[in-house]
Amino acid sequence: MERSEQQSWRHGSEPARTGMRTQVTMRALLAAFLGLLLLCTGVCVLYVLTGLDVRVNARADSGAPDPASPADVSPKTFRALLAVAGTPQFDPRPRPAPDLALLQNALLWPERLDALLPEAFGEARARAWARKARRSAVVSLEPGCGRASNRLATFADGARACVRYGITEEQVQGETLSFYLAALLGISNVPPLVLSQLDPQSERWAAVRGAVHELGWSWGAVVSLTEWVANLSGVVAPAPLRQHGAGLRPLREELRNRSVHEVLELVQWSDLVLFDYLTANFDRLVSGLFSLQWDARVMERDASNVQRTPRGALLLLDNEAGLVHGYRVLPMWEGYHGALLRSVCLFRESTARRVAELQRARDAGARLRELYLEREPLAHALGFLSDEHERVLQDRVERVYRHIVHCKERYGRA
Repeated sequence: MERSEQQSWRHGSEPARTGMRTQVTMRALLAAFLGLLLLCTGVCVLYVLTGLDVRVNARADSGAPDPASPADVSPKTFRALLAVAGTPQFDPRPRPAPDLALLQNALLWPERLDALLPEAFGEARARAWARKARRSAVVSLEPGCGRASNRLATFADGARACVRYGITEEQVQGETLSFYLAALLGISNVPPLVLSQLDPQSERWAAVRGAVHELGWSWGAVVSLTEWVANLSGVVAPAPLRQHGAGLRPLREELRNRSVHEVLELVQWSDLVLFDYLTANFDRLVSGLFSLQWDARVMERDASNVQRTPRGALLLLDNEAGLVHGYRVLPMWEGYHGALLRSVCLFRESTARRVAELQRARDAGARLRELYLEREPLAHALGFLSDEHERVLQDRVERVYRHIVHCKERYGRA
């Protein structure tokens, strides 16, 4: 049938052949039109995607996360973040990503991550909370906030705070001085804190005189009040920081495919390890490492005294073991402190820079005392570190600094 149709067309009349040519021409025109339409559509899509890419890069260059798309829950990988940060627009020439160079050569987390970190307690918020806490009356004391001797206080305006009475004075000192050392290092993950003196005649404690008496608290004692935060969840230490882990090191293949959320949490863990080493706080990760000898899975459960906010900030809670008590029992825990510090070779630039400043000036104790006396009216009533403990603090600053130099020698020749 097909053959006879072809013969009929060859030998047919001229009008028939003309009609057939017209149909072929129409089909060609239709195909050309559809091709043009498809090309226009592709151009439009490319324009939209290019606009989005420009906006992403503009946001990255501004250092501010998009409020409509919180950075702490982004599904992007760290590789994608570095690509956005380091690839110039409309320039096909290959260039190295500057943030990746930082990871390789300076052992520092990319500076852009600081702008993406979920805010815990900024300095302005800490100062505002301190002003309110110093003038607010306590209307109730309830069980909560860790030890049985601590209480969850409610202020007249409904705000809450953890009141730490302390079995010994050094627990309140440790909690307080740890907060000020965190401020000195620029670590904002420790809740704001103020001191208060229990006074039966003051309006501040008048509504809870009976509760204070029942608790057996001594009038005249100095207690600490830290901001209480709701909706916290437990958090497990990341695998690199557990025993037998590879450690937190600047190896691109281990980091670049992690999500931005995971990387932002690792940044905070690196600060946590340095902070706990400087304060000799054994009541967080170190106690977990110690417990491995009889509980092989302890590090796979929620870590002690660290919790996560809904936006992903890690809060370093209950720091009463830091500095004073931690220094006093240091021989028992030092091996675990050292092992944990050695597991980290990747640092925040701001934290590493401040450690270097304290090492160079050799005045960590003096700077801590100055900040403490400047911001806390009851500093003299509570007291400060002994001369011996000031020397321990400076020694630990030196050790952290030497560890950072060692990491640079080991990994900085990429």
